[in-house]
Amino acid sequence: MQRAFYSSDIQLFLRQHENTILGELTRNNPFSLEDLQRNAWLEEIRILKRALAEIGRGHIVFEYTIPRIGHRIDGVYIVDGIVFLLEFKVGSREYARHAMDQVTDYALDLKNFHKTSHNLLLVPMLIATRALVHPFANHEMKPGIWETIKCNQDNIADAIRYILSINNAIPLDASEWMSSPYAPTPTIIEAAQALYRGHNVTDISRNDASAVNLNQTTAAINEIIEKSKHEHKKSICFITGVPGAGKTLAGLNIANERHKFDESEHAVFLSGNQPLVDVLQEALARDEHERLGVKKSEAKTKAKAFIQIIHHFRDDAISTSEAPTEKVAIFDEAQRAWTEDMLSDFMARKKGKPNFLMSEPEFLISIMDRHSDWAVIICLIGGGQEINTGEAGLIEWFNSLRNDFPNWDVYVSDKITDTEYTRGLSMDALLGGLKYTVVETLHLAVSLRSFRSENVAGFVKAVLDVDCDTAKTLYSNLHQDYPILITRNLDKAKEWIQSQAKGTERYGVTASSGAKRLRGYGVWVQSKIDATTWFLNDANDVRSSYFLEDTATEFDIQGLELDWTIVCWDANLRFVRDHFEHYSFTGSKWMNINKPENVLYLKNAYRVLLTRARQGMIIFIPHGSNSDPTRPHNYYDGTYHYLKEIGMMEI
Repeated sequence: MQRAFYSSDIQLFLRQHENTILGELTRNNPFSLEDLQRNAWLEEIRILKRALAEIGRGHIVFEYTIPRIGHRIDGVYIVDGIVFLLEFKVGSREYARHAMDQVTDYALDLKNFHKTSHNLLLVPMLIATRALVHPFANHEMKPGIWETIKCNQDNIADAIRYILSINNAIPLDASEWMSSPYAPTPTIIEAAQALYRGHNVTDISRNDASAVNLNQTTAAINEIIEKSKHEHKKSICFITGVPGAGKTLAGLNIANERHKFDESEHAVFLSGNQPLVDVLQEALARDEHERLGVKKSEAKTKAKAFIQIIHHFRDDAISTSEAPTEKVAIFDEAQRAWTEDMLSDFMARKKGKPNFLMSEPEFLISIMDRHSDWAVIICLIGGGQEINTGEAGLIEWFNSLRNDFPNWDVYVSDKITDTEYTRGLSMDALLGGLKYTVVETLHLAVSLRSFRSENVAGFVKAVLDVDCDTAKTLYSNLHQDYPILITRNLDKAKEWIQSQAKGTERYGVTASSGAKRLRGYGVWVQSKIDATTWFLNDANDVRSSYFLEDTATEFDIQGLELDWTIVCWDANLRFVRDHFEHYSFTGSKWMNINKPENVLYLKNAYRVLLTRARQGMIIFIPHGSNSDPTRPHNYYDGTYHYLKEIGMMEI
């Protein structure tokens, strides 16, 4: 990928005619050149020639591409070891908030994911060419990123000289910066949009030595698909991974690749997670509408063919015995498929089929088994992610294969017997009687959600397992790069999270669906959010996550993520002496949860909430009130003291 449309040292830039520079920009532009863009480039060239002639040194870049999602920075000026990021608003008379966020986001992206920029000073500059003079920011917004400088077409050189006068940096070779490795970790929304546009997964995923390369997993799946196709076999693959390891990204990548590779396969990504499907479909449709001018309704229809709700796929197969169009089906969060009791009850009540006696895994396999030649199912499995009554877990898939589909070839990762997936069963108990092959690359071991620390999933597991020593060690190793704080004041939590987030980094309030006694603090989990609005709308919309008014539960947020989260901890999971106790609030009082599966669902609900943040989180544990018998102090104090004992810092 060519990183920039134009790159030159300042002396050559100053000597070149503006039409020569424009010609190079035009040649390297893969899109049709509109008059508006052409005129903007000419104006930027003229303005920068005047400004940079006063400084006389450095290196200038136009239209630098951020590989992660294809956004381009108008200009990059590298001088004396400092990198200035130039965002022009030609003709603008104001420093608009969205433009400030835009150039701030560029700086954050480079600081986080561009290797050479890790240890440099980045200075975002918004150049509203006709705006009034504004005082220059005189401090960093965070280490290595200056607060965004606002300037107009006449004081660019003044702004640059000001920054150079108060900051000393090691000289930097511009070619080193330009050729630096770029190792992004996109959100699942950004990743879906990028894949949908035609980017390769290598453009949008990290590939450092500590992370399992998503390409390896994709290659392993592609090999299994080709083998199944050529040998006329039916195969099922189980991709496992820690929370945030990229399972959904891997599934989207496979669906996208196989659809492009051979459309007759009709590869489809299926999920039972309604909020995830709604958010991804809406994000893809909005992106295509904004980029290509496609009607929103048409874009939404197209997106639905790529990502579907699993229940629609399942229900379409009820009324026919024909094989589905799809030859390759990717089931996201397959551990959440329904038990026989759950599906049979649904079929009797909603579909008029009282004698339907199959679990959802059994029925889904039976649908793909209708193909006479070959078929492949890819199950994406998250450890410890079952969060609702009636979710069968991984074991039901293997029971269905053993009892009804022994002819299917089974491929599993070497981590398939970890307790989060199998609840303690051995490999023999799990897979006995099946034709299975162990493929190590079907496990994604490193969390990509939190690009700042790969120990978050392990830390959360240790906290919930009451493994204090491990939790203390992991917390001491991660909290500098990935802050995790606690507070007993929700207003302080909101102030902290707003102070941490920069640009358009997304933040929001989360709590478990059983946190019903937090309503007095304004955390009302019974009020259902609209997921697409909460996750996708900007900070001007009161319904968005940014306003910190509406609360997302584990059902809303599983499979998705925010940059920063407030996790509100209620008395449904309370620490007493040396263990957690589990409760549900029914009517007007707390009731003990005794069923092992319901205990597991509550534990997993908190596991989901505590692993949603990419950059950091704050846990709010209220004081409670002894005047309210449903939330006395002791219902909350035990959890607070337990987390303090682990070493969590309090504000």
